[in-house]
Amino acid sequence: MLGFIWFMYGGYAWLTNAIDLNDPVNRGLLLAGMCGYFVIALAVPHAFDGAGLAFGVGYLVVAGVHTFLFVHSAPGLAPQAILRLAPGNLGNAAVVLVGGALGGHAQVWLWTVGLIALWTLPKLIGNQDFAVAPAHFVDRHGLVVIVAIGESVVAIGIGAADLAVDAELIVVAVLGLLLSATLWWTYFGGDDARAEQALSAMPVRRRAIAALDGYGFAHLALLLGIVCVAVGLKKATGHGYDALAGAQALVLAGGVALFLAGDVWFRRVLRIGTGPARGVGAIVALATIPLGTEVAAIAQVAALVVVVGVASNARAPASIAGRVTQARAS
Repeated sequence: MLGFIWFMYGGYAWLTNAIDLNDPVNRGLLLAGMCGYFVIALAVPHAFDGAGLAFGVGYLVVAGVHTFLFVHSAPGLAPQAILRLAPGNLGNAAVVLVGGALGGHAQVWLWTVGLIALWTLPKLIGNQDFAVAPAHFVDRHGLVVIVAIGESVVAIGIGAADLAVDAELIVVAVLGLLLSATLWWTYFGGDDARAEQALSAMPVRRRAIAALDGYGFAHLALLLGIVCVAVGLKKATGHGYDALAGAQALVLAGGVALFLAGDVWFRRVLRIGTGPARGVGAIVALATIPLGTEVAAIAQVAALVVVVGVASNARAPASIAGRVTQARAS
């Protein structure tokens, strides 16, 4: 579900780079797309248990509005770019709709195939014809990261529901908040401005490729990592002083590792790398699993706060920093 939703969210970020947002018709159609997304949101909790068809209908509306606006409101794009866009968008929306209607194993297989096709097509057919406005693009994607991290904080509150608000709960909840804050710091600690500068410095066609790789693929890893961290924090908050099951400790550590790996990937694409610290941090995060399974959830969360905090504040080696400065100048 995240793969489908994120692809089309990114598609709308590309779309709003290319159309006149002051046109009332365009605004009305964007509102229609928003309604489709609202239906998707309502269907998400039970998308594999009876609400798959509703998810598919909402997704078809989202994809249809996206394609229609590109075809009729973005005249500056080459016709071949539009022809490459429409079949993938609408074809995969049809797969999502049919899979949701069938349910069961057919839904799982159809959605899996559709997801692979959806994310493979842009690399096969190319996206160099599409323009990217760096400031708008960075802002739209950064907002989603903020919302996702905010939801990880909400997960702490859900995990604490019906528990006594005592010193023990406060300690584990604050540690969970600190973990979410370190994720925020990792992404927004000045590097979002550097990302905008890096995109602006690229030639137009190279910028489109970097935008797809960095803000499409790498951000999918970042967001999936945040989702996993939220799941882990919900479990850890409710059982902070108990040992976690292996799967619970894995999803917590794995979420942090995936987030850091996605962050390294993103910065490598834009050539604003911060050295090997975050890659090492992704590996060290996985090493905290025994703390969760053998000691207590709070021990693993505390260790992850330290890991992410250290990794996100490590400075880039001089050679990398020099290359970044040189890239900006060019």
